[in-house]
Amino acid sequence: MAMCTAAVLPDGWVLTVKPHEQDSREIVMRTIRCMAASRYKTLVDAFARDIRTGRLAAGVRLPTHRGLAAREGIAVVTATRVYAELETMGLVSREQGRGTFVRDIAVPAGHGIDQQIVATDAVDLNFNCPSLPGQADLLRQTLREVATSGDLDSLLRYQPHRGRPQDRASIARHLRRRGITTDANRILLVNGAQHGLAITVMAALNVGDVVAVDALTYPGFKVLAQAFHLDLEPVPVTADGPNLDALEKLCATRPVRAIYTMPTLHNPLGWVLSAADRTRLVEIARQYGPLLIEDASYAYLVEDPPPPLAAVAPDITVYVSGLSKSVATGLRVGFVVAPPTAVPSLERAIRATTWNTPALTAAIVCRWLDDGTVDGLEALKRDDARTRQALAGQELAGLPLISHPSSYFTWLPLPDDARADRLTATLARQHISVSTAEPFTTSMHTPQAIRLALGSTDLDSLRSTLRTVRRVAVEDAYV
Repeated sequence: MAMCTAAVLPDGWVLTVKPHEQDSREIVMRTIRCMAASRYKTLVDAFARDIRTGRLAAGVRLPTHRGLAAREGIAVVTATRVYAELETMGLVSREQGRGTFVRDIAVPAGHGIDQQIVATDAVDLNFNCPSLPGQADLLRQTLREVATSGDLDSLLRYQPHRGRPQDRASIARHLRRRGITTDANRILLVNGAQHGLAITVMAALNVGDVVAVDALTYPGFKVLAQAFHLDLEPVPVTADGPNLDALEKLCATRPVRAIYTMPTLHNPLGWVLSAADRTRLVEIARQYGPLLIEDASYAYLVEDPPPPLAAVAPDITVYVSGLSKSVATGLRVGFVVAPPTAVPSLERAIRATTWNTPALTAAIVCRWLDDGTVDGLEALKRDDARTRQALAGQELAGLPLISHPSSYFTWLPLPDDARADRLTATLARQHISVSTAEPFTTSMHTPQAIRLALGSTDLDSLRSTLRTVRRVAVEDAYV
């Protein structure tokens, strides 16, 4: 007697095909697969509609994957797919050990690097744009000097991809004051530190390469990793830096091609890695072979830190920094210090992206490097950051702040049962822009926390704004 054939379909449906129907089996299966896909899309659309119309309120916990599967008569894998698409759309957030929650969509996802433009009437505690009185007058005077220097015509031409020799020599002198003694031939001028990170990724890494990063890290590097399809492996963090035991275990078990690190003033947690930990980090890199990518964008704020990784291990470190934070965010001048063997590929990446850093802005910045203006601005901004950090400590006293005494940002962890997106939305309605932990997170677990950038508003406004942050945080999260 001929036997029937049974097939279990993705959503748990069972298709039975009789012997004389074998020829049509594939057609039937394709039809039912389309029905299953349609069911999946229908669920996504229904959830999206309910969230956008407010029928599902922000903070509501959605059914577990198994609960949704049982309720809707679908497979667990399909329920997982539904939630994954909703998360991609920015409508839900997944929290390890707690479940899937409806996001507050009154603010953009994360409200970090991908945020919309902050309203003109809002106080920006999301991005740092530290500025000092008199900087505009300083630029005006320098532009006059450049205009009468007799070298103006040369600034209108194409420049060497890595920058003019005299500009790279200025950067080399500046780096000696940061503890890095280097040949100007190892220096490349770039359009800000973000561009420096981009050309490093382009030159040194390939699609799918594994890069070790802190579980909380700079969002701009996450964006690069997504654009270049890198495999980010999060390293657990401690109060003093990355968990180096976990990093070593990772390097021993996976082919880690690079380690992205901020040893001097980590963004967002503010740590400064000890000399001993820097030594061990270099030892791990030498043992297992990954490139060290050292981001020193905020390093100028720390007086007398341990030597940079680029000074300890110049042969395996690409050092990236810039003058946007220490001088002015609108002057997009940064620099990369690389091992000699890496310079040609980095230079090609500059050519492919911007050809060269504009000579006019480079000339302005290098004048300020040579005449001591940058050193003076950095000292003033260290004092300014300390003042703002002390103010944050006063106005947010009693809350569990994580910060460095001279940084321009502070990290505020929230209780486990609090919702950072709800707090962010409440503050947005109070015309205050802050960031959640989402843009900084590289692991599956997004902590409930907000980052407060302290450098983009005047001190009186900062004081009153922090008082509002404290009041809202206590009411929303610490009740």
